Amino acid sequence: MQFEEIDRKIAECLKKIENAKERAGRHDEVTLIGATKTQSSELIAYLQEKELLSDVGENRVQEIVDKYDSGKRLNWHMIGQLQTNKVKYIIDKVCLIHSLDRESLADEIDRQAEKHKITCDCLVEINMGGELSKGGVEKDKLFDFIDYVEKKAAIRLRGIMTVMPNLQDREQLKSLYKDFKQLFEEVKKRASSRHKIDVCSCGMSGDYEMAIEYGGATAVRLGRIIFGERNYAAITAQR
Repeated sequence: MQFEEIDRKIAECLKKIENAKERAGRHDEVTLIGATKTQSSELIAYLQEKELLSDVGENRVQEIVDKYDSGKRLNWHMIGQLQTNKVKYIIDKVCLIHSLDRESLADEIDRQAEKHKITCDCLVEINMGGELSKGGVEKDKLFDFIDYVEKKAAIRLRGIMTVMPNLQDREQLKSLYKDFKQLFEEVKKRASSRHKIDVCSCGMSGDYEMAIEYGGATAVRLGRIIFGERNYAAITAQR
């Protein structure tokens, strides 16, 4: 895909985001996070230069490290599963970690943030579909985990995130999104005042309009619908 085609794709997605908000009777902001997994540093530089997006997300720590200098003015999000031994490489680069899902990871994020004398904004990832292949806290353990994270002085909770199961039954998916929205409202009520619960991260290329309309998404993570198929060759060439 030519870079100029990406301009059109982003504009189309932004329009669909506004339409989904209108259907839901919403007037708040929804952030489009460009999921740039396997895309090139040249693309990152293009997005920054043209000011097409303010936010980009990566699934892998190494890709953030490799591309960061090409897009220093962008807001970088860690949207994939995060190993504890990789936290140190991105703690001072990302604006938000979307995948906080276990105590050991909370411990390490807190330790590294204290080391850098910063507060790290995080989302708790929830496994809404109960899928063994995916990360995330189980729904019935969410608030126990949040209580644990609350004790970490260098972590500020900003909300919750999920990667929904790939369901053909749209009504079932809609129901999961409604449940996720309810959990977000509960987290807002129960989190202590030092946190800022304002990010509901859900929705990807195949279901982001539903996520906005029924899941209360304030951030959607769009990759394939904007950038086309993943460009593994470009990433290999960078290394």
